[in-house]
Amino acid sequence: MRYVGKRDLKVILEHLGIIMQAIGFVVLLPIFVALIYGEGNYIGFLIPSAISITIGTLLKKFISGSGPVRLKHGMMVAGLAWLWAALIGSMVMMMVIEIDFINAYFENISAWTGSGMTIFSNVEILPKSILFLRSLEQWIGGLGVVIVVIGILIRPGTAASRLYKSEAREERIKPSISNTVKTIWWIYLFYTVLGVVLYGLAGMPLFDAINNTMTTIATGGMSIKNNSIGAYESDLVNYITIFLMIMGGTSFLVHYKLFKGKLTRVFKDIQFRTMLILIVIFSLLIIINKYLLPMDAIFHVISALSTTGANIQPTKDIINWEGYVKIIIIMAMVIGAAAGSTSGAVKLIRIVTVIKGIYWEIMKILAPEGSVIPRKISGKSITDVEIKESGTFLSIHFILIFISWLVLSSYGYDTLNAFFEVVSAQGNVGLTMGIVSAEMSPIPKTFIMFNMWSGRLEIIPVLVLLRGFLEVFKKN
Repeated sequence: MRYVGKRDLKVILEHLGIIMQAIGFVVLLPIFVALIYGEGNYIGFLIPSAISITIGTLLKKFISGSGPVRLKHGMMVAGLAWLWAALIGSMVMMMVIEIDFINAYFENISAWTGSGMTIFSNVEILPKSILFLRSLEQWIGGLGVVIVVIGILIRPGTAASRLYKSEAREERIKPSISNTVKTIWWIYLFYTVLGVVLYGLAGMPLFDAINNTMTTIATGGMSIKNNSIGAYESDLVNYITIFLMIMGGTSFLVHYKLFKGKLTRVFKDIQFRTMLILIVIFSLLIIINKYLLPMDAIFHVISALSTTGANIQPTKDIINWEGYVKIIIIMAMVIGAAAGSTSGAVKLIRIVTVIKGIYWEIMKILAPEGSVIPRKISGKSITDVEIKESGTFLSIHFILIFISWLVLSSYGYDTLNAFFEVVSAQGNVGLTMGIVSAEMSPIPKTFIMFNMWSGRLEIIPVLVLLRGFLEVFKKN
């Protein structure tokens, strides 16, 4: 049976072309920062941008009208779009700051996927245009490269719906996908502006406020300071960051209810309630044992759970955390925040579904024969298929973690620290034990890149893409 044919490739390339055009425009925007600060590195933005726009335009023009978009096409487009975005971003960095390809690609796949890991030991010496590029990539990636394109370039209809699902999004705020994406955009922009204003009122310089807001609301966390948020040494800045991290980890559907004045329905949301409960539990487990000060514990738990990866302690101090603290943070990084938000990892709804599924199975065994066990989460009926899908995702998530963990351990890295690093990458978190660096061997670095890419796309689109390419390869 043929799963991927010539027509499929045409559909994929046509819609990938549209995304290439959008990526070309995105990487061109930091040129305005370069102009403002007189950095003179304009050509490094112009050439990669022109390449992406030109190739995208040619694909769209010569493969136009290729046919309807199916879910498999959308998933393949999404998988390729993130790889292409990282490639164009890496070309910019190679031309502007003259770093090698693998390090440039790592930095950009980390930024686009909202992972926040960096190969730079000193980010403060980078040109402001490059710092802004990293922040912009995280901000766009927080929503999703494909979703951004749907909101701007894709006409409403089946194609928009298939592409929307391709980046692991299911929720609909409005009846149509197009209106849903536009609503998400407005909510995202509101919190971005709010964050800039709040940071500004806290005394943060405008450039810093813009960059920190973009990376925090996107739960990306890649900082423009070596010591991340801790560099500002301000409790007020910490509180603002905590607020933005929680907002970034909250479903856009919940935000929409909040804007509609339905406050009671916000706190009835199972994911929002679970996130707040886990923040309290994990923080108390650390604080009670006096491993970290209350602010440090709460901040880093929220950073891990929301998958932001911001920190207020230097990496050298985080590396020296007790194993007990690292395990709690690892648990938070695995779980993640709400589905339908900008966060990564497994997502709260899957964890809740799996736990509830186990409970329902136990009750089914204990109940009298013929009894019907109601299975609902937040008033929504849950099917066997949904429970199975959540369990399957959890299994694949851990399989990918264990593979990369084995690779890092084989290179001599501390076992717990290596596990921490891989979990952080697979969950698109960014908290680090200092393993990721420019000097890291290419093989483990490649595995970490795969973790970030597959984690951001929630694995299935990546597997679909790889299976499709394998089929094309076999035919040839």
